[in-house]
Amino acid sequence: MIAGGNHYFCRMSKFFLRKKIGDRIINGHPWIFGNELGDSEGTADAGDIVEVYSYSGSFVGKGYYNPASQIRIRLLTRDKNEEINDEFFYKAIKSAWEYRQQIGYVENCRLIFGEADQLPALIIDKFNDYFVIQTLALGIDKWKGAIVAALEKIFNPKGIYERNDVPVRELEGLPQQKGFLSAPFDTNIILNENGLKFHVDIVNGQKTGYFLDQQDNRRAIQHIVKDANVLEAFCYTGTFSMHAAHYGAKSVLGLDISENAVNTARRNAELNGFEDICKFDAVNAFDVLKKWVTEGKRYDVVMLDPPAFTKSRENIQKAITGYKEINLRGMKLTKPGGFLVTASCTNLVPPEMFLDIIGMAAKDARRKLRQVTWQTQASDHPILWNIPTTQYLKFLIVQVL
Repeated sequence: MIAGGNHYFCRMSKFFLRKKIGDRIINGHPWIFGNELGDSEGTADAGDIVEVYSYSGSFVGKGYYNPASQIRIRLLTRDKNEEINDEFFYKAIKSAWEYRQQIGYVENCRLIFGEADQLPALIIDKFNDYFVIQTLALGIDKWKGAIVAALEKIFNPKGIYERNDVPVRELEGLPQQKGFLSAPFDTNIILNENGLKFHVDIVNGQKTGYFLDQQDNRRAIQHIVKDANVLEAFCYTGTFSMHAAHYGAKSVLGLDISENAVNTARRNAELNGFEDICKFDAVNAFDVLKKWVTEGKRYDVVMLDPPAFTKSRENIQKAITGYKEINLRGMKLTKPGGFLVTASCTNLVPPEMFLDIIGMAAKDARRKLRQVTWQTQASDHPILWNIPTTQYLKFLIVQVL
């Protein structure tokens, strides 16, 4: 049974935190690792809802359990009387939608941002009347039916699709998969953002098909790109490039290694009438930027939004080196007095570290920087201070002197 509503005919299993552990959890973090648990009462199957208590026996919360995962329990509620059932998910999604409406994200938004919306391991992106879902842990995957039913009840959507083709699911003993969770629909859609139109390929695009987390940041380039010659490396489908043209850039060149992404970027330029201003090349940006630095090329504005250089702590040094190298090249390609727009999307590089990397790159490039804008992801990806991983995007604009 997908919604697992039958858990309530038997007594729920209880898990107790170890004596020395619990501050992080008591202070609101929903993850409980295997080494943080001590005694337990009753038996629980993978995906079951269980109760968690402190070492001394006070109630901590209820969440879903997976003995195969390093994150043994993810908490869903701190209220002992709240039942985890279909109604629970309906209320949680409705509440998340009300919050997005309050802060002005109505047409396109991240409707559910996992832990930040008290629904760990659940991602739901809303592209106008279409929804894309990721259930990244076994415990939340079991409630997929309830989640889909809630979306249908609240939104009456034109289509719902799952993009569960992500390796992290394998850590939970789940297969990678993607497909329709509603009646089939045309998965190539067009969305509106900041007065522009963009093609979105829900099935084959990166992550859920489109990066909503940069929608506020794309507006932040408004004044610096006017009458500028702009270079965008790692342009993906050209969303920043399109905004640059929209805000009055003289010329825009976008680079991306993916032929598919570049073709979509060209289609986006046509869709918005910017095919004369925006040009795109499918090349390895690392190599091309290196070559252009030696050739002495210069741009008024250089924009860098590279992919996450690491997915694991073991490779953090590799990420630091990658970010430093790419920003060093970006600065060298920026005219004195021009602007560098740079971002990092991995939560393994915290904000202070990212700024340090930019500082090191400036030192090596022998350029001085003046900070213009320093911000994070769009507010429909809310940040909880007690869950550091909810703040992952760093976005910086500097003047390169």
